[in-house]
Amino acid sequence: MKRRDFLKTGALAAAATPIAMPAIAQSMPEVKWRLTSSFPKSLDTIYGTAQQFAKFMSDATDGKFQVQTFSAGEIVPGLQALDAVQNGAVECAHTPIYFYIGKEPALGLGTGIPFGLNARQQHSWWYFGGGEPIINEALAKFNAYSIPCGNSGCQMGGFFRNELKSVDDLRGLKFRIGGMGGSVLAKLGVVPTQIAGGDVYPALERGTIDAAEFVGPYDDEKLGFVRVAKYYYYPGWWEGGAMLHLVIGKEQWEKLPKHYQAIVYHACEAANNWMLAKYDAVNPGGLRRLIQQGAQLKPFPMPIMEAALKAADEYYAETSAKSEAFKKGYDSMVAFRGENLLWWQVAELSYDSFMNRLRSRS
Repeated sequence: MKRRDFLKTGALAAAATPIAMPAIAQSMPEVKWRLTSSFPKSLDTIYGTAQQFAKFMSDATDGKFQVQTFSAGEIVPGLQALDAVQNGAVECAHTPIYFYIGKEPALGLGTGIPFGLNARQQHSWWYFGGGEPIINEALAKFNAYSIPCGNSGCQMGGFFRNELKSVDDLRGLKFRIGGMGGSVLAKLGVVPTQIAGGDVYPALERGTIDAAEFVGPYDDEKLGFVRVAKYYYYPGWWEGGAMLHLVIGKEQWEKLPKHYQAIVYHACEAANNWMLAKYDAVNPGGLRRLIQQGAQLKPFPMPIMEAALKAADEYYAETSAKSEAFKKGYDSMVAFRGENLLWWQVAELSYDSFMNRLRSRS
């Protein structure tokens, strides 16, 4: 065959052969998930974190992986987000897993426990101190898997109708508080009540509860607590750095392609950083405005702090005796905290203390 005829024939054959789609396009299947949040849309930072996660997923996959977000109550109430994942009603949830300590006490450690870790320490413990396998082993019995997806930083102690002067003032106090903080305070006579975020203000206004904590100044201002309670206490020693999670149905997670799993992981990390940075940016202004609206800012009296710490240690000993999973996680966290606080005392704490003294001079 002449070279000219060969080239002509070859070109025609190539033209008749379908061109294979790029491998990258074939590896990006369409996935649609529904996400239920434990929070109302009005809380644009904490609910907004779920929206940011969904945006990051869409952006990273050219719209192939779509996550539709629903606020608390649209599919299930805020405190039933894990149940919705477990029974397959949704593929994932954005929630603090300490809401579900009634199912498994170890889950409290995933969010953070009284006198536990701050935000950076919690994140470090999860990835480098053994937290991740401990918590996900506990979640596996609910057919779920979790990835950190947000942190509030250290929270406030909440709004109280009456001033706290001694431990005796806690007796009979009806207090909206989530997680293990309520169990610890119960030892001091508090009547803890766990209420989803959107329902707290009406309960405080009606006098169903005497005090309420939520997150920090930015959200507390939005929820309007200062209108019905004026004493604003700090710090929220039960949430030194409350971690939120993307809780995913185990089967949904395992059937994702590996590269989609990686994208979910990195989208969660991006959302985690977004939430913490946003709260650091908006809480100072929120605190100033609340004080202008009449909030009386007060530290918890030291006798209350000391009594709460003692009660917490007693509670952890009792819970460790009942739950092997909690004991495993608690022992891990305590060992990590002890080592980490040594470093913080030398560097982070001394630097922050100096900078705060510098600020007071200006």
